[in-house]
Amino acid sequence: MTDFSSTPLLDTIRTPADLRKLKVEQVRQVADELRLETIDAVSVTGGHFGAGLGVVELTTAIHYIFDTPRDRLIWDVGHQAYPHKILTGRRDRIRTLRTGGGLSGFTKRTESDYDPFGAAHSSTSISASLGMAVARDLSGGDNNVIAVIGDGAMSAGMAYEAMNNAGAMNSRLIVILNDNDMSIAPPVGAMSAYLSRLYSGKTYRSLREAAKQLGKHLPKMIADRAERVEEYSRGFMTNSGTLFEELGFYYVGPIDGHNLDHLLPVLKNVRDMENGPILVHVVTQKGKGYPPAEAAADKYHAVVKFDISTGAQSKSKPNAPSYQNVFGASLVKEAEKDDKIVAITAAMPSGTGVDIFNNAFPERTFDVGIAEQHAVTFAAGLATEGYKPFCAIYSTFLQRGYDQVVHDVAIQSLPVRFAIDRAGLVGADGATHAGSFDNAFLGCLPNMVIMAAADEAELVHMVATQVAINDRPSAVRYPRGEGRGVEMPEVGVPLPIGKGRIVRQGSKIALLSFGTRLAECEKAADELAAHGLSTTIADARFMKPLDVDLVLKLARDHDVLITIEEGSIGGFGSHVLQTLTDNSMLDSGLVRVRSMILPDEFLDHDNPAAMYGRAGLDASGIVAKVFEALGKDVNTETVKLA
Repeated sequence: MTDFSSTPLLDTIRTPADLRKLKVEQVRQVADELRLETIDAVSVTGGHFGAGLGVVELTTAIHYIFDTPRDRLIWDVGHQAYPHKILTGRRDRIRTLRTGGGLSGFTKRTESDYDPFGAAHSSTSISASLGMAVARDLSGGDNNVIAVIGDGAMSAGMAYEAMNNAGAMNSRLIVILNDNDMSIAPPVGAMSAYLSRLYSGKTYRSLREAAKQLGKHLPKMIADRAERVEEYSRGFMTNSGTLFEELGFYYVGPIDGHNLDHLLPVLKNVRDMENGPILVHVVTQKGKGYPPAEAAADKYHAVVKFDISTGAQSKSKPNAPSYQNVFGASLVKEAEKDDKIVAITAAMPSGTGVDIFNNAFPERTFDVGIAEQHAVTFAAGLATEGYKPFCAIYSTFLQRGYDQVVHDVAIQSLPVRFAIDRAGLVGADGATHAGSFDNAFLGCLPNMVIMAAADEAELVHMVATQVAINDRPSAVRYPRGEGRGVEMPEVGVPLPIGKGRIVRQGSKIALLSFGTRLAECEKAADELAAHGLSTTIADARFMKPLDVDLVLKLARDHDVLITIEEGSIGGFGSHVLQTLTDNSMLDSGLVRVRSMILPDEFLDHDNPAAMYGRAGLDASGIVAKVFEALGKDVNTETVKLA
């Protein structure tokens, strides 16, 4: 049995400077021990796993060959950077990953000098690296800049925009394409490794440069053809690379990303190149070195705590269905009645519940890859032809397609249905994945219908409502995680557009909730009742169009009106306040109005309950806000009904 506590060589490494003192023949042992430490750490913390195991050798090799942090190393997305964190002075904190006050699950500039660029969204690394390379050149520096990007991330247009720019500028930049999923290249072997070393070596590059100089003295047509022959022959011999050459990159690869005998000399050659952007194509295996991960369909992409010996994950049995599964199942029921319904996701089928729809209607399901801009406009095109596209994208990822939402959908009033998952705070993934802003950035768009589900039963009805909206775009937002365990309807029934509901009737305080904070409002109302404050609870259901009659009635009939939402400033509360001012409801001062929103800061990762507590959006925070509006201290006074 493998001893996961035996890491004698890794124990001597505090930073990559210590790694670079070792002999080259010791690097393999460091990589093996780094893999053991990664497995052991993630078994305790959970988190992204398979991708990190796949880049253990690559991580070790980069830090051994390059002078990090002087040489800038940028990991795309950053979910594969746990081994990198272990090697860069954070091993003593690695078992705090994704916990309150602990290490981020992604790269983060404030965490370490070895993280020169923070990431968690895909396909940003080449653009950021090019910016660093140009800054270096403007400053007269000579350090290297290395971007490591996965093949999945290469499905986003931003990566190609950056490569096109880098190729045109001929900037000295190194891009390492970590091919672990799409199989861009066939299995690599000794010949491929030999050719990669040859093409990246100084001798070949010197000959190539000599040939270019000679070409200047030949007729242009002959010189151009000779250059093409050289490029295409290299592409043919290595089975790949022509596209990257066309973009202006010098292509090296594919090489085996787990074979350090191949990897180290190629990276050394690439490091010593003096000009031009270079792309190194490395083939790796997700989950490498841990049999349960290698055997799993998802290669243990993301895991909770698990038993190392068996790979069994310690998932607790859910008490209620997850929102994403409720969405997927609801969409299937609607699609059984309507063959115009189609589902679109941007590389997140299981995360959004679209995989459930795909199992039932594979020909009506479209995963467009990490391409949110395309997903939105693709949905718009479907809508023009009478189809009913549901575009299921995390709130935080929909930000990437905002211009398309405005220009291609909203202006044309096309009935694209946005299913916005991960609305509100998300816990361990932190600020980069928190759905904080969609209320604000969608709420300012004319003609948009915006809903938020208070519980999983409401989500079923809201999916049905979206199916029925055929003259304009609509959005429904819902959080990550499990529902409340409420009784579920057999079928969804379209809701009256722009109408909320009274959940509990009171007389003194009005709590107007938009989204799943409704449960905390109910707890708060119970506590307020104990203080003698009769409380009305209302579920807005719609932010746009807003239920104006409901808002005005709550303001007229109560002393205090509090709005509660899981979003930033500029969202639901702002719309309510605008409505109140438009109707002169605040002129007399008869009602005291407060808006409870996420604080105007990026909240670091923690468990969701703790995060909402810090944000003041739990029951105790709501009670405190009511007493604040009344000008009293909840801890010292009990207010009696007038």
